[in-house]
Amino acid sequence: MKIHRKFLRLLSASLTLCLTAVVAYAQAGVTKDSFGKTSTGEEIDIYTLRNSNGLETQITNYGAIVVSLKAPDRNGKFDDIVLGFSDLDSYLKPHPYFGAIVGRYGNRIAKGRFTLDGVEYKLAVNNGENHLHGGIKGFDKVVWTGRGLMTRTGPAVVLTYVSKDGEEGYPGNLRVRVTYTLTAKNELRIDYSATTDKNTVINLTNHSYFNLLGEGNGDILNHRVRIGANRFLPTGASSIPTGELRRVIGTPFDFLNFTPIGKRIDQDYEQLKFGNGYDHTWVINGRPGVLRFAAAAYEAFTGRLLEVWTTEPGMQFYTGNFLDGTVTGKSGRPYPRRSGFCFETQHYPNSPNQPSFPTTTLRRGATYRSTTIYKFRNRASTQSGETEFPKP
Repeated sequence: MKIHRKFLRLLSASLTLCLTAVVAYAQAGVTKDSFGKTSTGEEIDIYTLRNSNGLETQITNYGAIVVSLKAPDRNGKFDDIVLGFSDLDSYLKPHPYFGAIVGRYGNRIAKGRFTLDGVEYKLAVNNGENHLHGGIKGFDKVVWTGRGLMTRTGPAVVLTYVSKDGEEGYPGNLRVRVTYTLTAKNELRIDYSATTDKNTVINLTNHSYFNLLGEGNGDILNHRVRIGANRFLPTGASSIPTGELRRVIGTPFDFLNFTPIGKRIDQDYEQLKFGNGYDHTWVINGRPGVLRFAAAAYEAFTGRLLEVWTTEPGMQFYTGNFLDGTVTGKSGRPYPRRSGFCFETQHYPNSPNQPSFPTTTLRRGATYRSTTIYKFRNRASTQSGETEFPKP
């Protein structure tokens, strides 16, 4: 009888686990809804992706923007951890690239000029004397074609866009494809690909601002960050890299071990003055083209841990230095200075003018490919209040 009762208890527990898994799996999926219209009457959609663990993200085909990303803390409480807006009209107004795919060239090109195959191309200048994030109307401000689908690894949305020859000054008709997948491992995976009918340059990245406390819940200075990079790219006063690859050891740019963002951000160091804080590219250790650890951020109060893995050679770490409280986000609260940080995986700024940097040239007949994965976890604190951090 004891054995029989024990068997029934085990069977009941197993059935409960199975039912829980079935319900969770049933909730996983992708839906499409209207997100409004542009000023020219174009219909804009928003896609909601939910995985079997309840992780949820919303992505719109305007700018291929990550509108929201809801992740659990150590107690299972879900918060939206990316900065942004709840309505399309706010995205149609000027904003600091919240959640967008930026291109054709993410980051800066000095004086908006580069030479390719002996021809000089003049780009739109929109950041002082420099070209930034694709120009006046970059990929963050165009309407992409979207399609939601279920994949073997989770719900996904595929976004495509054709950038015409001469758009913002770039050569070639560029066909771009970006796939966001929310996996069962609590990963937001971004796969990029592109082809061109004429030699061109390309450097795509996602410009999400993270706050692991939840968007609108204060600054990010107590977040602890680790970056898998022995070197970073110093810049001049206009944020254009000098060409030097400087070692991080002995500088405020050393994040080889977990360090609070705010610990050294205001030190008397020339590079911090140039960027008004951290706004630089780190040279990610390992071989470009191979998916490898790039960075991690940990917030102790919530226990939320974000890891970044990428095939890209570099990552721009930006600490929201130019947010000033004039923009109000989804929570109805303003976004003050340093209320979000960016981990922008990418090639180096101004690469078309720096032959020693990894090339950003895409040749006709070739295919550009890149992958970045944002992994979300939560960790329980130990009695000392510390936590075990992941090792790459």
